[in-house]
Amino acid sequence: MANNVKLLILGTGGMAAAHAKAFSEDARCEMVATVDVAPGRAEAFAQKFNIPKHFTDLDEAIAWGKFDAVANVTPDAIHHPTTMKLLAAKKHVFCEKPLAENFTLADEMARTAENAKLINMVNLTYRNVAAIHVARKLVETGELGEIRHIEASYRQSWLVGHHWGRWDKETMWLWRLSSAHGSKGVLGDVGIHILDFMAFATGMMPVSLQARLKTFHKAAGDKIGDYILDANDSAVMSVEFPNGALGVVQASRFNTGHDNELHLRVFGNKGAVEVKHAEGWTELRACTGEDVHTMAWRPIKPEPVETNYRKFVTAVQSGVNGDPDFRRAADLQKILDACFDNDGKGAVKLA
Repeated sequence: MANNVKLLILGTGGMAAAHAKAFSEDARCEMVATVDVAPGRAEAFAQKFNIPKHFTDLDEAIAWGKFDAVANVTPDAIHHPTTMKLLAAKKHVFCEKPLAENFTLADEMARTAENAKLINMVNLTYRNVAAIHVARKLVETGELGEIRHIEASYRQSWLVGHHWGRWDKETMWLWRLSSAHGSKGVLGDVGIHILDFMAFATGMMPVSLQARLKTFHKAAGDKIGDYILDANDSAVMSVEFPNGALGVVQASRFNTGHDNELHLRVFGNKGAVEVKHAEGWTELRACTGEDVHTMAWRPIKPEPVETNYRKFVTAVQSGVNGDPDFRRAADLQKILDACFDNDGKGAVKLA
């Protein structure tokens, strides 16, 4: 068996705990250090997860160098500069989404990792949903026939209910509503997830789109304290695929009655599949074969799939890059960039 992968955790915010838990459950992985610029955070995180080393400076950790790979769980804007340093140091990188703030930066990261022949993966977490792999197989095997129409939506409602806290009083939510505080709205936050959810299931990326972004009035003067509430709350795009199929993709924080859910419907000329997923539950059903004549939908129970975390460790040990990789994330970022550029305009082709 290959040697254990020595892993450094970069960034110790909320998502870092999920990384540490997942990697600690993989016997092939050894977490050896953590880094966070905030005083005391790296040390506390290291103690919590029994990690022997901690640093407050990435350059110091790189100079120490006794690690093979890095889980980059820093804030979005920090992904590019930190990953570029790590790639220069010949370290494999597992990065949180989005890969970067725009396609230009994401493309640079992908090209650099590819040229250096380093393992590069992005944690698009909904690849861990087994149902989406079943949907992909139904498409690949032709059981749905030729795909004609696709509907995909990411549904949240924390701007309606208080189930996640008071958005108008807590900074952890207010910053997500303000572009000056680094937010690109619901499209920037979860748009990459629903696009990948759809594209992975169908095996197709959009070739053209028309987008509309909307920011709703939520407070007097559209401002709360230092937070100008100008980031988009809802996003809708009409897309076309290489085979001519049409689709509608939407993401909103005003989907009242929905906590944090991804919905996908893929319709072909021989059958259809539907996936609904949220924390703690998944629904998968299909209408295929003779059922298309009676419109009967039958539930499917999917088998578990290997997680992104395990796939990354496998990739580092084998030297064969895993999926989703930096290039995939960069291609998705190109679509998101086009949505911002195209907002309210005519359809645009994606190169």
